[in-house]
Amino acid sequence: MDINRIMKTLYSSLLLLLCGMSSIAQTVMDGKVTVSDLAVSRSKDKLFVALNIDVSALEIKSNREIILTPSLFTAADSLSLPSVTVAGRNRYYHHLRNDSFSGDRRLYRQGDVSVIEYRTVVPYQKWMNTAVVRIGNETCGCCSETLSQGAEQLAVLHLEPKAFVPAFVYIRPKAEPKINVIKGSAYIDFPVNRTEIHENYRRNPIELQKIRATIDAVRNDADTRITALTIKGYASPEGSYINNIRLAKGRTATLKEYVKQQYNFPDSLLATSFEPEDWEGLERFVETSDLVNREGILDLIHTNLDPDVKDRKIKSAYPADYAYLLQHVYPALRHSDYTVTYVVRAYSDIEEIKRLLKTAPQKLSLQEMYRAAQEMTLGSDEYNETFDIAVRMFPEDRVANLNAANAAMSRGDMKSAERYLAKAGDTPQAIYARGVYAALKGQYEQAGKLFDEAARNGLTEATQALRQLEEIIN
Repeated sequence: MDINRIMKTLYSSLLLLLCGMSSIAQTVMDGKVTVSDLAVSRSKDKLFVALNIDVSALEIKSNREIILTPSLFTAADSLSLPSVTVAGRNRYYHHLRNDSFSGDRRLYRQGDVSVIEYRTVVPYQKWMNTAVVRIGNETCGCCSETLSQGAEQLAVLHLEPKAFVPAFVYIRPKAEPKINVIKGSAYIDFPVNRTEIHENYRRNPIELQKIRATIDAVRNDADTRITALTIKGYASPEGSYINNIRLAKGRTATLKEYVKQQYNFPDSLLATSFEPEDWEGLERFVETSDLVNREGILDLIHTNLDPDVKDRKIKSAYPADYAYLLQHVYPALRHSDYTVTYVVRAYSDIEEIKRLLKTAPQKLSLQEMYRAAQEMTLGSDEYNETFDIAVRMFPEDRVANLNAANAAMSRGDMKSAERYLAKAGDTPQAIYARGVYAALKGQYEQAGKLFDEAARNGLTEATQALRQLEEIIN
């Protein structure tokens, strides 16, 4: 476990001491703007403000803009938070040419965004505990001329001095071979009842190119090496089963020879199999179709009848539907599915890994992505995006889901965190993370049970979390 990482995550988590605020949507600017999901949190020295601003109803002339500025104020003190500018077309491009919207300042063109997810962190001061949260609006024309302005109250703060401060525990993934697979389907046209390939016959130039393009994408990449190529051929259900065995087997063997000749692959690299009749493919189509006799056809497909008998019964019982299937569906059941299995070299240069995260994340392992994240600013967009990419590339991996859940909770995205935690497994770290989720939601009893379970399995952070809950509850 990375102790330095835990200490950094503990610091960043201070930004997420959640206190309940109104989630009821409020309209401002005569109903043209809607503010919802207002949440204000505090730590010892920082204040986190979050709200969603719906600007979909705004109608802004090309040379005008509306500046929305949240703020905090009391009778004695006030603080304007970073503003949001929604501009008409001309004003938007004027700013792009002449201004720098750096830092927390945000610029949007009208129509490009419906809901602005506003998030900001400012130094905490004691007077903010009972401050009023409001949002100001200013309508400006060309040359920044103010045409109108106003401000409306959103909420009054009552910040509690005690709140749960999570320490997020990430797991370093294990180093594993990077074995990837690309899959595809080709629809090769063969002469009736024949098994030889004519490269220029009907759509064959396109379908054969699909196979070559898939192979070339891997073969021409210096970072990858093909380890296996498999082809499985299918025939459609019409005709005799015995003949379909001959066709599926023979056509698959012919396609294998075609690929072998194109690339001079050794026999050990290629493997083939075949399915005489693609009944599963037919079933998938019928299940989602609008055929008049859909249920009756499915009942016949599900029987254990001899394939030839089954096909004849569908044809005789439902001749109109069968004619449609024969013309529009059966051709797609004569296909060759292929997979290219390959390994990717290991990467050690962090900058190279960062580039691949943006251009070819499928080449990276979870461990390589994690290593890159260690070199990024904790809680930054780049940092969080790395874990989001990892879980997209490895959607069923428990470690990827656990780390993505931690990153989501650290930025207040509880909906995504819940989804990731469902796939995070049952390690002590995953149980603890579910406890963190419950605590941040204010479900202290559930959080306590989960922390206790994780603590009994030796996780130190869980014991510390239990002490926090005791202080909060008592």
